Amino acid sequence: MALEHALLVSLTERASSGYDLARRFDKSIGFFWNATHQQIYRVLKRMEEQGWVTAEAVVQEGRPDKRMYSVSDAGRGELTRWIAEPSDVGAMRNELGVKLRAAVYADIPALAADVKRHRDQHAHRLDIYRTFEKKDYPAPDQLSGRTLHQYLVLRGGIRIEEGFVDWCDEVLDALARDPARSPASEPKGTQQ
Repeated sequence: MALEHALLVSLTERASSGYDLARRFDKSIGFFWNATHQQIYRVLKRMEEQGWVTAEAVVQEGRPDKRMYSVSDAGRGELTRWIAEPSDVGAMRNELGVKLRAAVYADIPALAADVKRHRDQHAHRLDIYRTFEKKDYPAPDQLSGRTLHQYLVLRGGIRIEEGFVDWCDEVLDALARDPARSPASEPKGTQQ
């Protein structure tokens, strides 16, 4: 997925300035696709040149004018085309998983502390998602259209975070049961 598509999705929900988009990325879309503020402004300019968005100058008192972006017909066409494309399944790339593969060479308490740090961050994100779910979607069985679609993405995030927290708990339990081994105790040629 290109940042352009994430911005098109966001702009179909609400016309926004670059600043507003950056804030929304920080608070919602950024959980699933992140971008710096500079990237957002750069891509908005490119999208305007491609005719996917239009921008209207809005005069602000005491501040520079801001540009409000909205999706053009061409942008909606691009979004429709992109949605119809098969999505990239992608491979799980996780540095922590690679470190665990080499745990026989690790300081196990230090590795466990890193796993705990990951667990705590994912648990925090899970709490945020659950707060969104409770506040924004109190009756999920009554949702339809855009609201249903947003809820389904949030549910995907919840399930991913639940799985990661559970996995970290499993790893921590296993590391606590496994006696710490030094690299010298590992037989030569052993593969995990």
